[in-house]
Amino acid sequence: MSNQAGFFIEKFEKRKEQIMKKLKIAVQKSGRLHDQSIQLLKDCGISIDNGKDQLKASAKNFSLEIYYLRNGDIPQYLKDGVVDCAILGENLLVEKGEGIVIAEKLGFSKCRVSLAVSKIFEYDSIQDLEGKRIATSYPNTIKKYLKEKGVNAELHIINGSVEIAPNIGLADAICDIVSSGSTLFKNNLKEVEEIISSEAVLAVSPRISSETSEILNKLQFRIQAVLQGRNYRYVLLNAPNDKLEAITKIIPGMQSPTILPLAKSNWSSLHSVVQKNEFWKVIDQLKSEGAEGILVCPIEKMVV
Repeated sequence: MSNQAGFFIEKFEKRKEQIMKKLKIAVQKSGRLHDQSIQLLKDCGISIDNGKDQLKASAKNFSLEIYYLRNGDIPQYLKDGVVDCAILGENLLVEKGEGIVIAEKLGFSKCRVSLAVSKIFEYDSIQDLEGKRIATSYPNTIKKYLKEKGVNAELHIINGSVEIAPNIGLADAICDIVSSGSTLFKNNLKEVEEIISSEAVLAVSPRISSETSEILNKLQFRIQAVLQGRNYRYVLLNAPNDKLEAITKIIPGMQSPTILPLAKSNWSSLHSVVQKNEFWKVIDQLKSEGAEGILVCPIEKMVV
């Protein structure tokens, strides 16, 4: 084989490798975060070809491979570069993910890491835990917090069912994730200190390649469009023309609202968007300014 032929074959193989490059993303193997992560990817238009009990699956229409991993293992996979990115809880990165970059906060699976004690424990401040025993699945998080507060306590590291520890005499307090607080209530515990708040995030491996980063950018663009859509509502209304200026100030839209004349004289139809958390407040204002026939619709995607 000539040197020239060898050169072209090598170049072809490298090009083939670049074309076939896939973004490797890790998600929780099971549970609520798993379901919401897969739904987000589907909302991004990514079709996942996944058979039963598979630990790895490929997307049909996007350069993506999904790894279904145990939640606590994901930070190490990111550090080692086994996966390029992951959807996981921010609390897990605080505990195990030093050096891992958060690319996007995703707004779901919100919770907090908190300290809790028995309901009969007379708690006034964090100083009341001086010399006490704390059961936890988050030793690094609680160690850092106690150090900042100048408190010395004995830690018992437990994986799962941390809430039972005070009831069986293993610990005086616990440090664990809290969502609604119902599990604490059922175990006769009360939340006394919130250490960190958390939500699902898109995290990136420090070892991600430049080629794979380009695919990640495309995925992140889609995620941002989906999240924007979830945070806004599309509003259509009818209003007399002399009220349009006041209504436009209430819902100015992304740049300005769309206004179309109606067949009814001196009336127009106004189309705009409103933030989801401002919805009811805005609707009341619109009604007071004479808006009628108000329709509110969800937005699937929103590119800004």
